[in-house]
Parts: sequence; C-alpha cells; structure tokens
Amino acid sequence: MNDKNHENQRYNEEREQEESEREVGFENGDDARERPVIRRAHPQRGSRRFFTSLLVGFLCFVILFYVPLPFFIYMPGTAEAVHPMVSVPKSNNTDEKGSLMLVTVRVANANVVTYLWSLANKYDELQLKKDVLRGMSEKDYSQQQQFVMLTSQSDAIQTAYKKAGVPFHIKGEGVMVTGLSPGLPAEKVMQAGDKVTKADEKDIKTSQDLFAFLENKKEGDTVTLTFIRGDKEMTAPLTLAKLPPDKDTGKSRVGIGITMAEMQSVQADDPSKQVTIKAGEIGGPSAGLMFSLEIYNQLLPEDITKGHKIAGTGTIDTEGKVGVIGGIKHKVIAADREGAEIFFAPQDLKTDKGTIYNYTDALARAKEIGTKMKIVPVETMDDALKYLAELPPK
Repeated sequence: MNDKNHENQRYNEEREQEESEREVGFENGDDARERPVIRRAHPQRGSRRFFTSLLVGFLCFVILFYVPLPFFIYMPGTAEAVHPMVSVPKSNNTDEKGSLMLVTVRVANANVVTYLWSLANKYDELQLKKDVLRGMSEKDYSQQQQFVMLTSQSDAIQTAYKKAGVPFHIKGEGVMVTGLSPGLPAEKVMQAGDKVTKADEKDIKTSQDLFAFLENKKEGDTVTLTFIRGDKEMTAPLTLAKLPPDKDTGKSRVGIGITMAEMQSVQADDPSKQVTIKAGEIGGPSAGLMFSLEIYNQLLPEDITKGHKIAGTGTIDTEGKVGVIGGIKHKVIAADREGAEIFFAPQDLKTDKGTIYNYTDALARAKEIGTKMKIVPVETMDDALKYLAELPPK
C-alpha cells in the first residue's frame, strides 16, 4: 500500500513539473531552461496580415499613380518635319535637302508622382487645369484646339497662295460645334467637334445659314439636324427651346443650345495646286508659320531650306502676320533635341496689359541649355523668307 501511494505521489509530482515547464515556455528535459518552445503562428492570422499588407500596398500604388490632381504638366514635345504633312498634286519641289519643322508641347495630367517629379524638373511647368480650361471640359477643350488647328491651316494655305501667286477661292464646308449649353436640347445628342451639314433639308454651309433657318421657328418646333462625327453621318430630331434674348437686339429667340464656328476650305483655282494638310492629332494654331513656309516651298521650284534644319513656331493670319504663342521655352528644347540649326520665334508683343514675351523667352532658354541653334525673331512670313534667302546653302 505504501509502495502504491509512493508511486502515485511521484506521478503527481512529475505532472506538476510538466505543467510548470509548459507555463514558463520551456521544453521538458535537461536543457529545458536554455531552449525556448517554438510556437507556430496560426495560419489564418498570417494570411490575414499578408492580404492586409497587399491591400495597403495596392491602395498606395493607386493613390500615387492613378488619382488625378488638378494640374496639367507642360514639357518639351516633338519637332516634326512638316513636309510629310503637306501635299500638292504637282509639287514643284519634291526633294527638300533640309527640313522645315513644327514644334509641339507635351501636356500630361498630373498625379502625385508626376507632380513631385515636375517640381524637381526645372524644364517642366505646372498649370492649374481651371486656368487652362476656363470652364470647358477637357474633351471640349481638345475639340476646340483641333478646330483652331484647322483654322490655322486654312490661314496658312491662303498666305502661301498669295505669296506664290496662286489664285484661289473660299468654300463653306458647314459649321462645327465648339460648345454645348447645359440643359438645352443638343446637350444629350451632340458633341463638340460635330460638323453640322443640314437642318431638315436645308444645306448648312455657314453659321448664318443656320441662323436664317431658325429665324421663323418657335419654341417647341422640331428640327432634324444632319451632322458628321468622325467619319459617320448622323441625324437627330431636336425640339427647339427658348434661349436668352439676343445681346445686340434684345429680341427673343429659339435654338438647340450650341456654340459653333464656320468650317471653310481654301480651293485653288488650278486643281494641280490644291494643298492638303494632314497633321494627325496635333492641335492649336501655333504651327501656322511653318505650314505657310512648307506650302510656299512646295509651290516653288527652288528649295528655301538650302539643306538646313529649320524649326519655328507662331500663328499666321491671312496677311502673313506672325502671332505670339504659348510654351515657347518647351519648344526651344524640343527643336534643339531634334538638331535644328535655326528657330523662328515670334517677336515680343506689347499690349495694354503688358508685354507677351516670345523671342526674349526663346533666347533665354537657348542660352540656358547651351544650344548652338540660332534664335531668329520674326513678325511676318516675309521676315522668315528674307532670312532664309540670305542663308548660304549647305
């Protein structure tokens, strides 16, 4: 009996020892005090931590790269030869030894990463979107820039025809929608960039054609508009709505709620001299001067480039006057990267509100980047032609 009690007592003592060792976190054995027990993490708890980290990382990535900021980033774009963009059926000059180049500014939407990068890059420029768009959507602004480019091309063709002595006439091609008024009939049907060609069965060649058609209409009447979007002809019935009174006459009026601009084409009397320009997605009016020079060059037997790489910028009107543009500092860099030897820059323009600097800014940027490219100020197309005439051939 005593032996049995003794065995029970020893058994209980051993169990207490095991429980004690388990509580303090050591394994049973001679080196229990030196070897900690390795406890494995719960598999579900580890998976939860992993997916939480993954989600946080993904959200950070999205915030850094995909959340837009209210800024545009302006930076140097491209310098592109104008010759492939301009065609004349019977060009007198198909083998330019040099090149005439237009220059562009690259514009990007800012995110957190690109915004911070632009702050560190002295050649990038940040502008608030609201200051650029001025109440327009980005899509409408882009369409407006495309229309302005078409107008610039039309002016460039006229200027070159006049300078080369090519007879021509202007042909109305319809009206382009440049904006839509909120809450009025056209808003849900039409888009900026649509080209209106008919109202019911009446051909629309000018904005005055559309005004005359609507003059005797009243609120609630239905008009079927025919318009071109891209390469597709579309029709839409629109119910006329009351518009604010005319600002000049004070008369009440009805309409569909569009702002528009006239589309025109410049037609050479001699079809063999008909100019066609295809500039792709490039928008804005600032390539006017370079288009004029390229068209003029293709209409002449001699090559005005004389083997030189010539870049430039500036608007052009139908009388050959060169106008100031934006982003000229970026354009100087773009032209230099492409190896241009000469850069035509619009002369600075003094206005009642101050001076708009183009030539001065271009010259300063050229010195800053250490280019050998010559910056040449021009006020007219004739200024550019005179400079080129005095260039020695390469």
